[in-house]
Amino acid sequence: MRNFTLKPLLLVFVLLFIESVKAEIKLPAIVSSNMVLQRNTEISLWGWADANEKIIIKTSWLEKPITIQANKEGDWRIEVKTTNSKETQTINLESESSNIKLSNILFGEVWLCSGQSNMEQPMLGYNGQPTFNTNMAIAKSTNSKLRLFTLKKAGALEPKKNIEKYIPWEEASPNNVSEFSAVAYFFGEQLQEILDCPVGLIHSSWGGSDIAPWISKKGINDIKKIDLEGVDINKNTNHIPTALFNAMINPLIPYTIKGALWYQGESDRVRPEAYKQLFPAMVKDWRTLWNIGNFPFYYVQIAPFKYGGNKFFQEVKNSAFIREAQLQSLDLIPNSGIAITMDIGSEEFIHPPKKKEVADRLLFNALYKTYGFTTLNYSSPIYKSLE
Repeated sequence: MRNFTLKPLLLVFVLLFIESVKAEIKLPAIVSSNMVLQRNTEISLWGWADANEKIIIKTSWLEKPITIQANKEGDWRIEVKTTNSKETQTINLESESSNIKLSNILFGEVWLCSGQSNMEQPMLGYNGQPTFNTNMAIAKSTNSKLRLFTLKKAGALEPKKNIEKYIPWEEASPNNVSEFSAVAYFFGEQLQEILDCPVGLIHSSWGGSDIAPWISKKGINDIKKIDLEGVDINKNTNHIPTALFNAMINPLIPYTIKGALWYQGESDRVRPEAYKQLFPAMVKDWRTLWNIGNFPFYYVQIAPFKYGGNKFFQEVKNSAFIREAQLQSLDLIPNSGIAITMDIGSEEFIHPPKKKEVADRLLFNALYKTYGFTTLNYSSPIYKSLE
């Protein structure tokens, strides 16, 4: 009789407890303390909560709080206007069960840096393959106005809502700069100094990756149909169409960026004609999904390397065709620029050590085309005609 009485009471208690527990507000990994928000524009804040939960957002730069309600799936998103202020900012998010405070936020210029191993190459270089002129740069890298965010390597067969593996937003310092992308760092460090405003760098790259993994399913199906049924995501992940987009780009959308830097192409050198289709398609795909217009897209033409004379790269001796495809893409991608590297490659290293020179050339494109420094020489000579 005693057991018969306790069981219904226990069931009532459990049901009441479940009813009283509310899921806390959850934010995407990219939205956190220490982040840089694109300045003087409309940015997106988004996340997840209980279905239909009311959320109050208070910011240090807006006079009035914002109230938003999650939809029946628990998703919520709001557009917020930022300013040109150089002061640190805060964001508070409150609900029935949550009180989240994000601090040390800055308004500035946000750039996404992506591609394969030459974008991934850290300031310290690879084993036996150095990055030149980085010791002093690392030693002097402490900079509270430069913020770094890194997505670690991950793949997925379906688009992910959130980043699973990452290094969160951090102020630049010798401890994190040494392992950060050299091209991205040299670009951002100099941009921060020249513009005298905060800069945020989002690094998302995977060495050896083809271009097809960086395109969404819809973006690539517009060119060729793909079927990933039965594909093992853990094998050759960086060669599986859509896999890197799903895990390393999609979770960043709709975080507002100013533009993107891209350094990739070595893995597609055997497919120059296909690359000339897929590369512009990828840029169009990203711009469509971000829905912030034709944001600047600056990329690096791969440097010469003796593929035929290297035991690991016997299949193609002439990489001129992929460089030609990259050059021709300049006319196919609106609001784009190219950094030519014919003179700063390395015969022995597929990862040329002169990464600051590469960053400089990307930077001159951005300064001239995006930031109005129209007295600069930003472009290498480009072939026009022959008589």
